[in-house]
Amino acid sequence: MSIVSKHRLTRTAAAFALGAASLMLTGNAGLRTNLDGRLLAAHNRERSAAGIAPLAWNAALAADAREFAAELAATNSFGHSEEDPDNPVGENLFAGTTGYYAPEAMVGAWVEEKKHYKAGVFPNNSRTGNLEDVGHYTQLMWRDTGSVGCAVVPGDDLEFLVCRYTQVGNVEGERPF
Repeated sequence: MSIVSKHRLTRTAAAFALGAASLMLTGNAGLRTNLDGRLLAAHNRERSAAGIAPLAWNAALAADAREFAAELAATNSFGHSEEDPDNPVGENLFAGTTGYYAPEAMVGAWVEEKKHYKAGVFPNNSRTGNLEDVGHYTQLMWRDTGSVGCAVVPGDDLEFLVCRYTQVGNVEGERPF
């Protein structure tokens, strides 16, 4: 075996060992690494695939989302917040087993609704006839929405993801995208 081959083998073995060690050291911590960036990227991957402008991260929306997610976690309840007519925002919710879902999977649950989506004027966008089957997806994809802020807060058994959007989507009589 040549010196170059031995050097490549040593480098490959070292890289593998480093990768294996990092997995053991991080454990589940990786699920929440760069949470904000990963949530934003998951939104924007789907928007980009449809030719829709990307969303920007909005820290104020994220703070509001965190407050409401903490309320859901504290009460172990699941339901949308009261609408503020003076400051309308869109809202998507997700609840799942604490520490189990990656941010991409959480947003992916909303993206999964696209299988029921049909183009047209809102609220006539569901192949099933049930708006609840596409409402998260249409908010995520709403063409006039420009920013999002999200937060994940763990409860006793579930963790809650709340994402808030401006401009609000799901406007009756308009096309989502």
